[in-house]
Amino acid sequence: MTTNEQLIHQFYSAFQNKDFATMQACYADDATFTDAAFVDLNADQVRAMWEMLCKNGKDLKLTFGKIQSHQDIVNAEWTAVYLFSKTGKMVTNNVMAEFVIKNGLIVSHRDKFDFYTWAKQAFGFTGLLIGWTSFFQNKVQTTAKASLEKFMNRNA
Repeated sequence: MTTNEQLIHQFYSAFQNKDFATMQACYADDATFTDAAFVDLNADQVRAMWEMLCKNGKDLKLTFGKIQSHQDIVNAEWTAVYLFSKTGKMVTNNVMAEFVIKNGLIVSHRDKFDFYTWAKQAFGFTGLLIGWTSFFQNKVQTTAKASLEKFMNRNA
């Protein structure tokens, strides 16, 4: 296992243990993060996001694997199973992650998952009907960003 692969293994092992401090330490000070819900986060926001998800995800079960690197890029697959708090519905989210590593730290992290599949699980019938629309995804992004800002303000 390369040192970059070891970093990502450490990151996901920490996530399994809800050890957000170790996760946060894996990111460079100029890091960025993007996924279908949390778009274009800076390093402070991504660190706060992981803290928020670890603290709020009491029932979160996480598995990961297929960590592979090519120079400074590391790809991994991970699956999160959790209760979506806004609706009380169980979600199984399969994610493909891409990391760019520089000087032993994550500088770019992009998670990709099927938003429509996620929306159907998280929102049930509503997700089935409109989860595929950009309107719905924008609403989820706006709500996620507002939750993150509220969390950051409470913990400032």
